[in-house]
Amino acid sequence: MVNIAIFVSGSGSNCENIIRYFETNEQVNIALVISNRVDAYALKRAKNLNVPSLVLPKVEFNNKEKVLKLMADYHIDFVVLAGFLLMIPNWFITAYQYRMINLHPALLPKFGGIGMYGHHVHEAVRNANETETGMTIHWVSNICDGGKIIEQFRTPITPEDTPEDIAAKEHILEMEHFPQVIEMVLKEEGLIK
Repeated sequence: MVNIAIFVSGSGSNCENIIRYFETNEQVNIALVISNRVDAYALKRAKNLNVPSLVLPKVEFNNKEKVLKLMADYHIDFVVLAGFLLMIPNWFITAYQYRMINLHPALLPKFGGIGMYGHHVHEAVRNANETETGMTIHWVSNICDGGKIIEQFRTPITPEDTPEDIAAKEHILEMEHFPQVIEMVLKEEGLIK
């Protein structure tokens, strides 16, 4: 069985979707949800679904010994970033090389990098007069949003769409595709059959 940790900073709709997707899968265990914010609603979602969760503020998240011990204690094999807003330290990227993926709410390499998260992304898409947006799932590397792309999904947008409309269209893609891509990656990496 593969043990997954989900890292989140906010509401946790993707986190809940992933937990529910895998709850009857005998090869995948969502072993832990970690947030850097004590007020992240994702923590309540995890609790309601009986998944262990904890808060690691930025200062603690940068404590290599503490974090790696925590990962070992929960036997974490794979990490999913689902709306996690802290930069991942290089030592953690090394520890989970090609065992950590991120969801980005745009079609990378456009609209990626430091400061490009949440509403900022959708405003940038709107301001650039794009005709489509989408989501990118990529491996985490030491370049912000620069890891190798695994999958992208697209949706058309219109000139009348507000950043909120764009966010809603992109979020539909997340709900539909993110868990399936996680499962595909786990199979491709030989972690499950």
